[in-house]
Amino acid sequence: MNPDPVPGEKAGGDHRLALIGAGAIARDHVTALAGVPGVRLAHVVDRHPERAAALAALAEGATWSTDPATAWSDGVDVTAVCTSPESHADLTVAAFGAGKAVLLEKPAALKVADVDRILSAAENAGRPLLVAQTARFQPVHLEIAQAVADGAIGTPRLAHLTWYTGHVWPGGWRGWQLDPSRSGGHVAHNGVHALDLLTWLMDDEPVRVFARPCRTWAPGMPTPDSFQILVRFAGGALATVELCYALAARGTFVRRLMLSGTAGTLHHSSEDEPRTHGASPLAPASIDGAMTEQTRHLRDVLDGAAAPLTAPHQIRAALAAALAAQLSADEGRPVDVKEVC
Repeated sequence: MNPDPVPGEKAGGDHRLALIGAGAIARDHVTALAGVPGVRLAHVVDRHPERAAALAALAEGATWSTDPATAWSDGVDVTAVCTSPESHADLTVAAFGAGKAVLLEKPAALKVADVDRILSAAENAGRPLLVAQTARFQPVHLEIAQAVADGAIGTPRLAHLTWYTGHVWPGGWRGWQLDPSRSGGHVAHNGVHALDLLTWLMDDEPVRVFARPCRTWAPGMPTPDSFQILVRFAGGALATVELCYALAARGTFVRRLMLSGTAGTLHHSSEDEPRTHGASPLAPASIDGAMTEQTRHLRDVLDGAAAPLTAPHQIRAALAAALAAQLSADEGRPVDVKEVC
């Protein structure tokens, strides 16, 4: 699973990044950039001038505007698309058309046809695309992926993933995240993290899903706060996913992963980790620092030292599975992934 270098990329350099969108996730990217030498924030774009200016002010020398076209000016090496998902495809295709590399927030798009447009544009431009599936960059998952690649469990056949956290409460999400036409729906929007992780770890393509959404501790929200997804892969492997974003304390985490194969089993639980107590909950060490690690990887991709960890076929497979899971949750039936393709 270790990527090979990209032929033709320059080795080393101070890469200039333009960021489109100045919301909460964009701020996380700016924080991560500050801790990674070799790539820096050069420009911020947002339709709200005050937000663009405030985010640009966090990085010395960064400029800002309200015009997306400034994100692929001559002085920019890579464009980070951090807008709401319904705008991802058009902005990303335009960035590739201008010859820029792209860091694209998840979900990559809201339709498989749009992700196909993105992948085609990346191929035609000959520029790298990294989708910000940060779960891959969490320390525990990098460790498990390496163990799988080393043959520790043989061929993966069964997975069980559980993520519980405090997140979805009135006032905790902005309007676009609660609007399925803009976010894709909660099952797709956040489920894509788990489905991408499993697509990567299982090294296989999801072909059939069954999702069950529920409103548990946040019944007043206009979206399910929790859901389960059963996944069948092309090679016959099975996975169970449980995601809950409604624990009472925002920032609380409970994470478990079991991956069983023909020669052994790997498992991890955040409950087994030492707990640090403070004024606010802290992320377990097993998942902390993922954004910074992802930014280091982006720098390595731009330097030509690595290929994007999110391979094109995996980007497509994970998004298609997430969209199929949303359809399953909406219609209450199992869905073949090919139905959304």
